[in-house]
Amino acid sequence: MLFDPFPFAKTTLKNRLVRSATYEKRADVDGFATDSLIELYEELARGGTGMLITGNALVHPSGRSVPEMLCIHNDHYVDRLKRLTDAVHRQDGFIVIQLVHGGRQSPPALLGGEPPLAPSAVYEPFLKVTPRAMSDAEIWEAVEAFGSAARRALDAGFDGIQIHGAHGYLISSFLSPHTNRRDDYWGGDEERRFHFAEEVVKAMRSEVGDQIPLMIKMNADDCLEGGLTPEESVLVAKRLEYLGISAVEVSGGMYESGMKTIRTDIAGEEQEAYFREAAALFKRNVRVPVILVGGIRSRAVAEDVLARGDADLIALSRPLVREPDLPLKFREEDKETADCISCNGCMRYPSLDVVRCIWLEDFN
Repeated sequence: MLFDPFPFAKTTLKNRLVRSATYEKRADVDGFATDSLIELYEELARGGTGMLITGNALVHPSGRSVPEMLCIHNDHYVDRLKRLTDAVHRQDGFIVIQLVHGGRQSPPALLGGEPPLAPSAVYEPFLKVTPRAMSDAEIWEAVEAFGSAARRALDAGFDGIQIHGAHGYLISSFLSPHTNRRDDYWGGDEERRFHFAEEVVKAMRSEVGDQIPLMIKMNADDCLEGGLTPEESVLVAKRLEYLGISAVEVSGGMYESGMKTIRTDIAGEEQEAYFREAAALFKRNVRVPVILVGGIRSRAVAEDVLARGDADLIALSRPLVREPDLPLKFREEDKETADCISCNGCMRYPSLDVVRCIWLEDFN
């Protein structure tokens, strides 16, 4: 099943493998796509993945969460992004851009010393900073920023857009009862906490219509006490489906919940697919395609997930950092397991010039 074509939106993906959004650290200091970034995506497209999702692209300067991240908050970025999509399309690839605002997980050092923005002033222990609660005007400005970024994505030739609604970033923090403690239109109960995500989707649809699929990556579980639970997340997904979301990628965790998103020590099939149960819950409750990410390393596990109907598409991140051509190896070389050992060396962003596998460097 893994290499069967999959109908998606108005097209057909060549297989059911997805490159989950992965920070590349290959944009220039101003956020423009570099030749190095474009070459990376050409390599991934040649490697046989059915859908490529870019690393998170910034929709507003107030939400910068990492240095040298791709940007799309200004029309000036469109030409270089068009070079990126053209390069992928020449390799017969399908490319989706992930849009993000970092919210409370944006270090002040990247914001000119200003505190990060969030729905509520809830201390963020990983960055050791208390964000500033957003005003109503700032919230609407962020909504409009997502809408404008969607228009630029369409102009740049992307085949789809994924909204980053997971991992504690701005949309995720509005959805979570742990980080959203407002008592107004934007928070106070489950329905009002959904309003920000709702307005973002509406703003994006008003810019792009039905010309391009809109997907979302969201937490099934915040993985901390008082956070979003799978049962509530499913209700969010059903509301998003009603708004016209084309697919849901199921993940979990945020900075302060620790290594729940990118777990280490995946030594065997029993440790793989750690969000599988949550994805299966989503599959039982929504009709749009469900994408499962999280520790999938072997073809056998991926095939079993699909065969049992626990997800529709299989997303990989760290394995494709080490082996951009892993899908071709799975298909043409009868490879059974990725070489990635989940050491998270590729996640040591501050010490790396670009995100890459450093296992061989450490080994030597």
